[in-house]
Amino acid sequence: MVSPARMGIVRGRITHTGGKTMKRMMKGFVVAGALVVGSTAFAAEKATAHKGFVVPSDEKALLERLHYANQQEIKQGELAQQNSQNPDVKAFAEQMVRQHTEADQKLLAYTQTKKVKLTDTPKPMDDAEKKAMAADKANLENLRVLKGEAFDSAYLAGQLGAHDAVLGKLAAGNQAIDGDPQLGALITEVTKNVAQHRQHVYALLGKTGPEGAVGGAGASGTNMGTPAPAPAQPAPAPAPTQPRK
Repeated sequence: MVSPARMGIVRGRITHTGGKTMKRMMKGFVVAGALVVGSTAFAAEKATAHKGFVVPSDEKALLERLHYANQQEIKQGELAQQNSQNPDVKAFAEQMVRQHTEADQKLLAYTQTKKVKLTDTPKPMDDAEKKAMAADKANLENLRVLKGEAFDSAYLAGQLGAHDAVLGKLAAGNQAIDGDPQLGALITEVTKNVAQHRQHVYALLGKTGPEGAVGGAGASGTNMGTPAPAPAQPAPAPAPTQPRK
């Protein structure tokens, strides 16, 4: 999954307070499956309550971030298919590549109807987004050099954190949407899909934990990549006392 700083909501408008534009964006969450971008506005009084989320000021900027997020997920999934030695991780990566490819195709088809041409890498809106994109690049380069168990641990840990962040941002977006049943239904569907993906990652971490083939967090989510210490062995029982003759 894409890094948490890149996740986002489908569509939003800017609001104006005291002559200053207040931007809110949830950076690039990816729809695994159908991707529909509407023209719904966010209610200003709700949007201002969700600090830390910025909405691009125009539709093209948002669509570019969704496209960018899809491409990042596809690249990570392709690396997982190459660098992982675990069949379960490979199967998950194949699913992510396939679903994000489908999502991106739907996104690009939508942009054609709007006569909008997207760039692969959006121009950062601010320093925070610039740093997030730099972190994305560094994470991808790190995954390129990892192999086997080390790759699986890094890849799955990133996927789990990213899905957790998306779920939180989708919940915030659901509150911010004002009066579009179609978009509300879409976010509900996406939330369900993201939750399923998150559970899939969590199950993989459990299967590939200290007792599996790959170092990773088990069900408790602790000690990723470090085998659990062996349980202490009980002390031998004392020999029975011999009666005196």
